[in-house]
Amino acid sequence: MTAANAENDAVAEIVDVIADSAAEIRRGLVGRREDVDAENPSGETQAEADVWADELLAERLAAIEGVAEYASEERVEISQVGDGDLYVAVDPLDGSSNLKSNNTMGTVFGIYDEPLPAPGTSLVASGWILYGPITTMAFARDGTVTKYELTGGERTVVDPDVTIPDEPLVYGFGGRVPDWPADFEAYVREIESDDSLKLRYGGAMIGDVNQVLTYGGIFAYPALEGSPEGKLRLQFECNPIAHLVETAGGRSSDGSQSILAVEPTELHQRVPLHVGTESLIDRLESALA
Repeated sequence: MTAANAENDAVAEIVDVIADSAAEIRRGLVGRREDVDAENPSGETQAEADVWADELLAERLAAIEGVAEYASEERVEISQVGDGDLYVAVDPLDGSSNLKSNNTMGTVFGIYDEPLPAPGTSLVASGWILYGPITTMAFARDGTVTKYELTGGERTVVDPDVTIPDEPLVYGFGGRVPDWPADFEAYVREIESDDSLKLRYGGAMIGDVNQVLTYGGIFAYPALEGSPEGKLRLQFECNPIAHLVETAGGRSSDGSQSILAVEPTELHQRVPLHVGTESLIDRLESALA
């Protein structure tokens, strides 16, 4: 078997494991709504479900031949799990603060071919699981985004070639409004004044980004006054999301350049995230210049 074939097989197995684990993670949310007496490395309170989902994925992904490292938003350090050529970064349960109110959550993953922390240009595949009314997976690889429904251990293609619509419809912006920089707030007010656009913001990033992927538009968690790096983590959230959105024909930006061009400095590095339809990201970068 060639090295390329071995890598392809390992990538496919990683995605299979994450997809197959989705139903168990969803069932496992029941009874795990409470917080634990701990914080993740970003200083956020962990829910029982965060810790449980991380441990489940770590055990299963570490068992795959070809995986060298497993890293998670819930872990301080990278776990060395093998001697392969693939490096997996995961946000096991995006939006876990929505547990108590029983709203949308997700799982985000990036598969890199460089040791972590790694730039987005080294992603060979990325994706997310959305625990909505229907459990779905969006997956980007080899220039194509595919969307699946996940039911009963089966994966069914619902869109073999996802592309972001050119005509935007939705928008959602994170962070407290008083903490937005003036230039970003001015851009938001311009977007809000467009009667053709609708607000869609649910507090779980994957749900909000999936709205943009489906309908066209923009999602942003910007730089904030006092927190110029924003909130979201480059390795676990921003790179995989940017990779998937750009593969679907959209754009990503940290305010001045593609997220995929950001050089990583540490595992839990944060970065402002803006993703969506090309025209809206172009306008955003002009507004922030």
